[in-house]
Amino acid sequence: MEVCGTHTVSIFRSGIKDILPENINLISGPGCPVCVTPVADIDHIIALAKMNDTIIATFGDMLNVPGSSSSLKQEKAKGADIRIVYSPFQSLEIAQKFPYKKVILLGVGFETTIPLLASVALSATEKSLSNFYILTLGKVMPPIMKALLKTGETRIDGFICPGHVSAIIGCKPYNFIPEEYNIPCVIAGFEPVDILAAIYRLIELKVTKNPIVDNQYTRAVKEDGNPLAIRKMEQVFTKVDSKWRGIGIVGNSGVDLRLKYSAINARNIIVQPERTIENTECRCGEVLRGLITPLQCPLFNKVCTPENPVGACMVSSEGTCAAYYKYSIES
Repeated sequence: MEVCGTHTVSIFRSGIKDILPENINLISGPGCPVCVTPVADIDHIIALAKMNDTIIATFGDMLNVPGSSSSLKQEKAKGADIRIVYSPFQSLEIAQKFPYKKVILLGVGFETTIPLLASVALSATEKSLSNFYILTLGKVMPPIMKALLKTGETRIDGFICPGHVSAIIGCKPYNFIPEEYNIPCVIAGFEPVDILAAIYRLIELKVTKNPIVDNQYTRAVKEDGNPLAIRKMEQVFTKVDSKWRGIGIVGNSGVDLRLKYSAINARNIIVQPERTIENTECRCGEVLRGLITPLQCPLFNKVCTPENPVGACMVSSEGTCAAYYKYSIES
């Protein structure tokens, strides 16, 4: 199982699945931060966007993620002030330009993005921006990997660990996988040759019964990761239990701003989201857990397409459904 959306896209784009023998099966896990954001959080975001004198700053992928009855794209069409940013620091510029409006940055991402959000929080505090807020929706990768193994729903003989996340957290956080579950892990880069080397190494470790965490991405990943980024994350954020779409609440798998930064915590803004209603026909949750492929979802390429996404897995370019659609259907 790969648990990184960039790996998923690279695997499909390069046709790796097509050249592997039948007894080697690659399955995609919850590696897309947009995809794992639950419907209730989208409803909360939409409620914030509906407030008067409010600007929502977000990465573009979040616009199309469906909530219970709407999306940010639909709310923007109705007049909500929703702005796409390419760097979280752009949201600070917006807050300085419009001091009479609340500016709320949607903090979506894994450990790769969280240090950047921490830097934004520190900068906002230093500038004493009274109109700036962060809605923290960040997720932490190792706990969800543990949750997948603990349920035993999906047979996983090895993990291709995420390169970007590992560049931040290092190799050690994955040690529990071989130690507790006797399963090897390989940290890999994103070129096709990186992924093929990781698959080869996983097979070798499995056959020789040598479950370890093996770093095949040494040009970017160090044993202890990036200590400066880790310190910054720990300074600003604390780990909390977090809900994942289609998976449920996973202990210590999310982050929230520490009490010291409560003044910029958008969760302290009181709103009343609509009652959350899940689409029971969408099987995005099972796709994220590796139980099925998108081709087994009755909505895939019928009701659910990139132009009309029903589930979040079809929204992001790194979503498994979007990858299947682009590289299996369009091709």
